[in-house]
Amino acid sequence: MDSLTQIVLGAAVGEVVLGRKVGNKAMLYGAIAGTIPDLDVFASHFTDTVTALSIHRGFTHSIVFSAVFAPLLGWLVSRYEGYKDFKGWSWLFFWSFVTHPILDAHTTWGTQLFWPLDLRLAFKTIFVIDPIYTLPFLVFLVLAMWQKHTSGKRRFYNTMGLVISTSYLLVTFFLKRLAYVEFQSALEIQNISYLKLDTRPSPLNTILWSANVETDDTYLIGYYSFFDTKPVTFESYPKNHELLGNLVKNESVERMISISEGWYTISKQDEQLYFNDLRFGLLSLEPKSESFVFQYKIEEYNSDKVHFVEVSKDSRDGKKLLSELWLRIKGN
Repeated sequence: MDSLTQIVLGAAVGEVVLGRKVGNKAMLYGAIAGTIPDLDVFASHFTDTVTALSIHRGFTHSIVFSAVFAPLLGWLVSRYEGYKDFKGWSWLFFWSFVTHPILDAHTTWGTQLFWPLDLRLAFKTIFVIDPIYTLPFLVFLVLAMWQKHTSGKRRFYNTMGLVISTSYLLVTFFLKRLAYVEFQSALEIQNISYLKLDTRPSPLNTILWSANVETDDTYLIGYYSFFDTKPVTFESYPKNHELLGNLVKNESVERMISISEGWYTISKQDEQLYFNDLRFGLLSLEPKSESFVFQYKIEEYNSDKVHFVEVSKDSRDGKKLLSELWLRIKGN
């Protein structure tokens, strides 16, 4: 999830653990702890694209990381804060750390919560930024912050924020199931044979859902809003995996395919190959759009060495997508 959401969650968890004893400092340290797992993004400045993608939401988003670093930071804080309970500070950091990847596991990218096991949890029930999850949570946290640390109202407000946000997360599983059934039904009605069906919410909401559908030679992408009155339609994108040629045996290419969980197409323009990660969809809802959210140039490629360079996105694309999303959410 986005940084603000993780700050709010970390602060609320910190309040649960030590709020009654240290007041707003529990929120402060919880908020700091809630952002620490995302420091893995700095790996992109020191390593290649494929390695950075492999690291992202890996070790720092695991139970192992939480268990190892929570006592270290707990000990450090207990050395200079007036409240000297090492165990209490350690629990604050542990729960603020571990709830971060648990929340991230609901997104499309997911997390390696059980690192070092090669298992990425990705429930794909919520977008990385969702105002319906974050804003009520933030309001209750602010209300709690202004109460005395021993106040019953403070605990009530903080608990309400946690209950409402968690309840919304549970509801997203139900919404995902409803959308999945609609896509499944549309494929059956249209007599489309498929190998896999994957669904996820569109940006900023859980009303409009998108689906990736794998067939033998193509991927289909479709959208469904709970306000739709017309049948679901699908746009076809050829896999073009054969364009990789012998590069398919390259270690970096194999890792990239693994990272994308097999949801990728290859496109070619002016002799330049592009790797398109389908898991995060398109930057446009227009039919036959080739503007993928995550697209990578395959540069300096030969049998031994391959570099992936992410294609930069234009801010105008984001504004255009938001406009299209708003119209599409209201139904087809």
